[in-house]
Amino acid sequence: MVDIQIPSTFDPFAEAKESDAPGTKEYVHIRIQQRNGKKSLTTVQGLKKEFSYEKILKDLKKEFCCNGNVVNCKDLGKIIQLQGDQRKNVSHFLVHANLVRKDSIKIHGF
Repeated sequence: MVDIQIPSTFDPFAEAKESDAPGTKEYVHIRIQQRNGKKSLTTVQGLKKEFSYEKILKDLKKEFCCNGNVVNCKDLGKIIQLQGDQRKNVSHFLVHANLVRKDSIKIHGF
């Protein structure tokens, strides 16, 4: 009989997580959630933790004339929520304010 030892703590993606290899960068996810009727909600997730979410929210609310808030989630961290379909507006704002690069934004929905 042959003894085969399988390491129990082997992680095949450990090198990729530590390096700057393609596919390992953090994305900012902009999603839309349908509420009721024509009402919708836009969520922004994945911004860096060192950013002031409250200041970003304040500027977004002024720029797009909508209401919003910052939600703390145990699993996902801080999430910005805005009223209405603001996906294109938020992505344009984040790029022009030099908060994120255009290739690190993922827009989800419809």
